[in-house]
Amino acid sequence: MLKRLMLSCLAMVSTGTAFAALPQVQSDLAALGRGSSWTPAGQITLAFETHHPQGMLKIGDRYFMSSVEIQERPEKYQQPQGGMDRSPGKGRAHLFQFDQNGKLLRDIVLAEGEGDIYHPGGIDTDGKYIYVPVAEYRPNSRSVLYRIEIKTGKVEEVLRYNDHLGGVVIDPVGGKLHMVSWGSRRWYSWDLNGAGLPITATARMQANPLSYIDYQDCHHMEGELALCSGVAYMGGHPSGESIGLGGLEVVNFNEGRVVAGFPVPLWDPVKTDGVTRAMATNPFTVWKADKGLRFAFAPHDGQTVVYLYDVK
Repeated sequence: MLKRLMLSCLAMVSTGTAFAALPQVQSDLAALGRGSSWTPAGQITLAFETHHPQGMLKIGDRYFMSSVEIQERPEKYQQPQGGMDRSPGKGRAHLFQFDQNGKLLRDIVLAEGEGDIYHPGGIDTDGKYIYVPVAEYRPNSRSVLYRIEIKTGKVEEVLRYNDHLGGVVIDPVGGKLHMVSWGSRRWYSWDLNGAGLPITATARMQANPLSYIDYQDCHHMEGELALCSGVAYMGGHPSGESIGLGGLEVVNFNEGRVVAGFPVPLWDPVKTDGVTRAMATNPFTVWKADKGLRFAFAPHDGQTVVYLYDVK
């Protein structure tokens, strides 16, 4: 069933030229599943402090990564205050640009002067702009969506919304903007005008039909489809560790359904606070390579390593 769905739907993945047609991507993606072979294809050690990475893209020979610099971590309230379950904390939102050697080329700080809004989410591109949502670091809060012109780095505000929007998908074919809430439990959609901006401030909201992974990062694919990566951390394991189950889901946001899903059986070799993280914990991106699809994951914070895998 998975192969039939994938073969009928998938034909493109974000590449150096965004949304360019990619030969044989249907069969490459259709082959993904529990029996897929994930072969290490190198790694990039980033030569700068990355803080807490959230979203990632590869455009040509450059990478872009959103990240939150946490200056004061939010603390849970004993009782909700003003509809919030935790304090706002403090921080800064970054969009980093780096090369294939891990050298930092540009650091764009977003949402300066926006007070409690400082937490960027997953990112996407329409080929001209990179779209980055920045929200308060707590659920049911507020967000601002920005788009950054790739060539110039110019920042433009797209919209504001009263919810924590933690990821974005741009569908330039259907003229749609999709965003997901904290934990991706709610999906929001807007129609776009010819300038790529929302026609109205009102969004169409629908519930995520599944309650498996929380999407960390999503990218537009062909037509109405997006590929989302994320993780679900489960407590109660006899080892005492919180076990992270990483996965990928193909989503049709217009129809409000998950087309296909499969696990990512990879683990960060660097423990975080004594816990082994799933490779899909933080951002990902994917493109067509000589040996099929190449995925990039950045699972840990601080001095981040981007791990590359070829998948058959």
